[in-house]
Amino acid sequence: MSKIEFFFDCSSPWTYLGFESMEQMRERRPDVEVIYRPFLVGGVFNAVNPSVYANRDNPVPAKQAYTKKDMQDWCRYVGVEIGQPPVFPVNSVKAMRGAFVAEEEGCLVPYARAVFKRYWTDLADISQDEEMATIVRSVGLDEASFFEKIQDQAYKDKLRDNTEELIRRGGFGSPTMYLDGDDMYFGNDRIAIVEAKL
Repeated sequence: MSKIEFFFDCSSPWTYLGFESMEQMRERRPDVEVIYRPFLVGGVFNAVNPSVYANRDNPVPAKQAYTKKDMQDWCRYVGVEIGQPPVFPVNSVKAMRGAFVAEEEGCLVPYARAVFKRYWTDLADISQDEEMATIVRSVGLDEASFFEKIQDQAYKDKLRDNTEELIRRGGFGSPTMYLDGDDMYFGNDRIAIVEAKL
């Protein structure tokens, strides 16, 4: 059985597209094991890819206009709705630490999907506790336990460790995928290539 590691941060719209595309591929390819690896994309940008911030500060108007069109084309193709959240970029630390809690409880995929939808479709600020509480309840997690755990050093370490691991393995953004160990792919549009390789 082939294995795909999917490193993701819910603060990225392209990762929302990649996540749903990966889930669709899982339905077509039950012989493939997909392992979701939460990390903090801001930590990666700070360490190895600061050009992201420069591009945000000095966008190329023609490219910016095309990117909006491209994203909506992808939304129609994948079947999700992505808008422009009033808070962007968002601090996704709580959400991404919480992904480890959801993983322990066997609901990582519904949890991640709920976080993506709450931020990118509903345009809510997922850095706020009340928004995270809504997500947590919607997937059946215990709210008090969730908030206690995401403040625990062990969960902080899990997120940092995944972030540092991605950097060591040559990653520079989200989503990043590894097929069977060290065959790296970056971006939602590479899933078709991954599937072709399989």
